[in-house]
Amino acid sequence: MSRLRIGVVGGGMIAQVEHLPNLVALGDRFELVGVADPSAHVRAAIAERHATTAVPTLDDLLALELDALLVATPDPLHPGAVIAGLDAGLHVFSEKPLCYTQSDAEEIIRRRDATGLVVQVGYMKRFDPNYEAMLAVLPEGGRGLRYISVDVNDPDSWPFVDHRPLLRPDDVPAGLIEDARALQRRQAAEALGMEVDGAELRGYVDPLMSGVVHTVNSVHGMLDRMGIEAGPVVGGRIWAGGASASGTVSLLDGEATWHFAQVFAPGIAWYQERYMLHFDDLAVEIQFPSPYLNHQQTAVIVRRSTGLRLDTTLVQAGYGEGFVRELEGFHDAITGAAPQRNTVEEAMRDAGLLTEVARRAIGVPA
Repeated sequence: MSRLRIGVVGGGMIAQVEHLPNLVALGDRFELVGVADPSAHVRAAIAERHATTAVPTLDDLLALELDALLVATPDPLHPGAVIAGLDAGLHVFSEKPLCYTQSDAEEIIRRRDATGLVVQVGYMKRFDPNYEAMLAVLPEGGRGLRYISVDVNDPDSWPFVDHRPLLRPDDVPAGLIEDARALQRRQAAEALGMEVDGAELRGYVDPLMSGVVHTVNSVHGMLDRMGIEAGPVVGGRIWAGGASASGTVSLLDGEATWHFAQVFAPGIAWYQERYMLHFDDLAVEIQFPSPYLNHQQTAVIVRRSTGLRLDTTLVQAGYGEGFVRELEGFHDAITGAAPQRNTVEEAMRDAGLLTEVARRAIGVPA
């Protein structure tokens, strides 16, 4: 099996809790060559923990003769890092959201197509074996589909990352933090067509583009399986100071509706992510555990009825970890062992829908 030399830019929570230990565990596929992060404290901890090189900047990382780059920086820095990786001749795995703006997406696509390199976006739920098994249950053409609901109760990560050593940075220069925030404001303004700040900005970049983006991508996968295209966004709301958000989408020319909501509940150590697909003669439910709890089985429940008899089936396809399987998929796409999944185009479909939800929520004129 071809072993790829990979570097990781961004040493924050998602890198420390998931990507770095998973890359090390996949040592037959990847050699973790180095990590870049502006925090000297984080660099020292990662270098000791994983016996790898830790450098302060992306330029330093790109000098280490890599085959691939994993981007786990703060969200507004994703497109610049992806483009830098492609320009260096590297395959790139980027955490979501890939980018906010269509112009950034088009630039990434242009460079990707010119080089023939792989750009994969980090939607690990699409690699969950139970999610994949659930897709097989869905009827062709979405026959009888009436309603899709997605409800997420999210206290953020704090209750669910204690199984990994995690060092949060306390020494990143204030100027770098402010530069990233200013870049995010500019990117959001371009995407939304107006300048936003405060609760409106937070609602767009946090619960929607950083949280709900996962659920939107998952439902898009379900719709693709049934051969359905999402219709227009018909509603959007941001509330609780921008900490929570919801959206509503028309399906099947108004014959069905898709509604999703992400509620931030910081004071309770409980996570719930529940999807319900209601058909005339079928109900399909999928419940994801907190994404940071490794090898916790996703529950799929299928309900059918014959007269008064209700048959309930629990579908269990395994304990495979989505975060691990997406890295295996990245390797397979690079080596030609399997088609690429989670493309730039799919990521921008998700971003486009959520941008329209945010525009609805903050009252941007059509």
